[in-house]
Amino acid sequence: MGAELISRIIGMIVFAALGVYWGQNLGEVASENSILSFFAVWQFAVGLGIVGAMIGLLITPYITVRPLSRLFRTIKQISSQTLFASLLGLVIGLIIGALVAYPLSLLPTPLGEILPFVGVVLCCYVGISVSLMRQNDLFSMFSNVSGRTHLPIGSSERGKKSDDGHGSVLLDTSVIIDGRIADIAHTGFLPANLQITRFVLNELQYIADSPDSMRRQRGRRGMDIISQLQRDSSITVNITDMDVEGVKEVDEKLVILARQMHCPILTNDYNLNRIAELQGVKIMNINELANAVKSILLPGEVLFIRVMQEGKESGQGVGYLDDGTMVVVENGRDYINQQIEVTVTKVLQTAAGRMIFGRPEIQDTGNL
Repeated sequence: MGAELISRIIGMIVFAALGVYWGQNLGEVASENSILSFFAVWQFAVGLGIVGAMIGLLITPYITVRPLSRLFRTIKQISSQTLFASLLGLVIGLIIGALVAYPLSLLPTPLGEILPFVGVVLCCYVGISVSLMRQNDLFSMFSNVSGRTHLPIGSSERGKKSDDGHGSVLLDTSVIIDGRIADIAHTGFLPANLQITRFVLNELQYIADSPDSMRRQRGRRGMDIISQLQRDSSITVNITDMDVEGVKEVDEKLVILARQMHCPILTNDYNLNRIAELQGVKIMNINELANAVKSILLPGEVLFIRVMQEGKESGQGVGYLDDGTMVVVENGRDYINQQIEVTVTKVLQTAAGRMIFGRPEIQDTGNL
C-alpha cells in the first residue's frame, strides 16, 4: 500500500469520527428546535460522519503526504553547506533571542508576555538570513583557519588547498556555456564544491539577453547547465557574492579571487588559462581533460577513416575520429567521401587538441 492510500484511509476515519461528534452535538441542539426536531440525533451523526469520511478521503493527501514529499524534495536539493549555515544561524539566533527575552519579560503586561516571543522569532529569522547570505564567506574563513592550523607559521603554502582536489573550484563562464561540465561532474571526477560567482552569473545573463540569436542560445544553455548541476545531489553548487573591488574584467576578477581563496579555476578559455598560469593560479582545463582521455595512437598503427573534405595543403584530405580528433591524410583529396585505410605517420599535440597525420594504404572500392 502506498503512503497516499494509507493517508486517505486514516484521514477518512479521523474526519468521519469528527463528523459523528459534530453531528451528535448538532442533533442535540436541533432537537430543542421545533423546526428541525423531525431529524433524530443519530441521523445527524451518521449524515455528518459520511460527509466527513468523504472529505477526509479526498483532501487528506493534500494536507499530509504531498506537502511532506515536496518538503523532502526541497531539502534533498539544498546543499549540505546551506543546511549547516541555516542551523548555525538558527542556533545563534536562539542564543541571542534567549538573552534578549529576559529583559523584555520584565516589561509591564501585556508587553512582557508578547515581546519575548516576538524577539526570539525575530532573532532566529535574522540569524538564519545573515548566515545564508554570507555562507560562502563563513565557509571560506573556516577553511582558511583549518588550513593554517596544520601548517607551520610562515609557510608559503599556508591555507592552500584544492591541490589535492578536495577544495572548492571556481567556474568560468566559458566552461558553463560549454556544457560538458554537467556530465563530468556527474561522473565524480570533479571536487564536490563548485563555486559560481555573482559576476559570472551576470555575464551569463548578459549573454542570454544578447540580440544575437547564437549568443542568446549559448547563454540560455549555460543557465540550464547551472540548474542541472544544482539538481545533482553528488556535488554542491554555491552561488557566492564575493567580488573584487576596482576590477571590471571577469577573467581578472576570477584570477584574483582564486589567489585569495587558494582554489583552482575550471575553464576551457585558452587566454584565461595562460594569464592564470603566469600568476601562479592552478587551472583545470576541460579541453586538456578531453585530450587526455582520447585514445592514443602511435606511428605505424592502422585505422579506418572517412575523408570528409580537403586539407589546407595541396592534395591533403581531412577526416575525423569518433571523439572528434582531426586526421590529416596525405594525398587524401582523391578519396573524399570514401572510407579508406590510413597508416599513422605522426601524432601532433597542440594547444587546440591532438592532430593525427597519416597516409592512405588501401582504398575501399565503394563510394559511401
